Amino acid sequence: MFQVRGAAALTRSGADIHFRRLLSSRRLRSTSASPATTRTERRDDAGIRGGAWGAAGRTESHGHPGTTNEISVDFEQTQEAYKSKDSLELLRSLVVFKLCSYDFLVDRNKEIMDLGKKVLGQKVFDQFMKMTFYGQFVAGEDHRSIKPLIQKNQAFGVGSVLDYSVEEDISEEKETDLQNASFAETESIGVSHREGKHKVHKQSGDRGGGATEARTYFHSDEAKCDRHMETFIKCIKASGGASADGFAAIKLTALGRPQFLLQFSEVLLKWQRFFTFLSAQQGKDGMEALDQRLELAQLQEFLTKLGAKGDFHGWFTGKSEESVECIDMLDWNSLIDDRTKISDLLVVPNIELGELEPLLKQFTVEEEDQMKRVLQRVDVLAKLAQENGVRLMVDAEQTYFQPAISRLTLEMQRVYNRETPVIFNTYQCYLKEAYSSVTMDVELSRREGWHFAAKLVRGAYMYQERDRAKEFGYEDPINPNYETTNWMYHRCLDYVLDEIALNRKANVMVASHNEDTVKHTLMRMKELGLSPTENKVFFGQLLGMCDQISFPLGQAGFPVYKYVPYGPVNEVMPYLSRRAQENRGFMKGVQKERELLWKELKRRLASGDLLYRPAY
Repeated sequence: MFQVRGAAALTRSGADIHFRRLLSSRRLRSTSASPATTRTERRDDAGIRGGAWGAAGRTESHGHPGTTNEISVDFEQTQEAYKSKDSLELLRSLVVFKLCSYDFLVDRNKEIMDLGKKVLGQKVFDQFMKMTFYGQFVAGEDHRSIKPLIQKNQAFGVGSVLDYSVEEDISEEKETDLQNASFAETESIGVSHREGKHKVHKQSGDRGGGATEARTYFHSDEAKCDRHMETFIKCIKASGGASADGFAAIKLTALGRPQFLLQFSEVLLKWQRFFTFLSAQQGKDGMEALDQRLELAQLQEFLTKLGAKGDFHGWFTGKSEESVECIDMLDWNSLIDDRTKISDLLVVPNIELGELEPLLKQFTVEEEDQMKRVLQRVDVLAKLAQENGVRLMVDAEQTYFQPAISRLTLEMQRVYNRETPVIFNTYQCYLKEAYSSVTMDVELSRREGWHFAAKLVRGAYMYQERDRAKEFGYEDPINPNYETTNWMYHRCLDYVLDEIALNRKANVMVASHNEDTVKHTLMRMKELGLSPTENKVFFGQLLGMCDQISFPLGQAGFPVYKYVPYGPVNEVMPYLSRRAQENRGFMKGVQKERELLWKELKRRLASGDLLYRPAY
């Protein structure tokens, strides 16, 4: 099924494991106590005032002994934070942020925009949007028009993650096609009711509905996938031509049919859930996923009693030169890789029927061909990205697609992240399983010797995911509150930062608008001796938001990026609508940013710099 397997290389040096555990135990003293106390403890531990490492924070890089870097980052200095903006841009930010804080405008933004088009006409409406919302959050209409903004930001120390943000309304025909993909109603391990998580929510394809979702492509033909790939090719070329060391964002729902992604996700989840079920039978439930081990002798005995005919014990012991008595989740998942040779092993219990059944009974030759086509498309994009000095950021999507997306992304990382980190996966930390996902993938990268590369976000599908969980009767996959999500984010971040300190082959983009999270990252970098010049820890914010964080970081020498959407005004409206809904909570809480904007405008007025123009 795949080119590279994860079952080999089961051994690691004892000293390395011991060092890793020392780091983890030190870190978890602050991160595991309780989500509610984490933020205060971290702020106290950081010793950061105004976001600085100290007045002249000094650190020594592990990779460059004897070198020092004096770093001072102050998130309160408005003159430095906004020196890339003229006064009209500051005023526009104030107006837009204020408007986005009103629930009525956010909830009814589509109707309001439609009315605006009728009253003003398309041409005047487009111009109005360029002066307000579009101008605030979108870089331009095409790869040529966005270059000045990208180059200006680059001159002030901020790079770009380019995203061609055209979204399309879903027709009734497409929505019906998507509903026909709702195949996953079979019984799953550990679930006593019909599985609903991988049924497609009706509103997933309804842009006029009340669901709040991030952009997802739904389509019924491979030709459309190819057209989306051409769009991404233009985005990669634009990123490579506009700046050095840039990023381009891609979505795998644009490169593969959703029916396939749904089905593959179900296969992966059932197989992982079976491992958890077997672990519980051996008394290993309640442990972290990576710490669970199955004893092969017990496993073979238990499965034989259930009616399995395959030789699990022989398959694993035959893959290693050493004697193997136990396996973990990564070894278990490696069976999927060689499934064509050992299909008799790939069985799972059907609780409803009380018997074992083939895991891949619905995974047909057509699904196999679809997987190959998705991998071929991503392969083309990855090669082009390498040639243009661009890294690919694979966006996270809804939970019913995400297992397949993550697995396909890992396959590309196995190939293209051998020498340098080209492919970045995205982890949504508002998910309860985020920490397990991060730790499993880090461990896989260590065993196979490639560069782990991640973007950590809090998440963009909360309302939709919770609505779907409630409607279909499965457990809500989202953390119960913001504090828990914040704790999860910092826990995942700390784990990856420790991994960077251990072997310098991990990479992370801290994609956050939370100032406490940024300060915490700076503190941890100092503690672990991670220099910003190593380009292992990146920071990211959306275009038009949190300039008081992005630009001071960039001017202090940290690799920081703006997520830069672009596309024609009329076609980017769905993107702007989604962003308004996704960030409604954030927009209500940007009081500090509005205060800083006013402070800078008043400073310019008092100093006679109201007509200030950025020079670069």
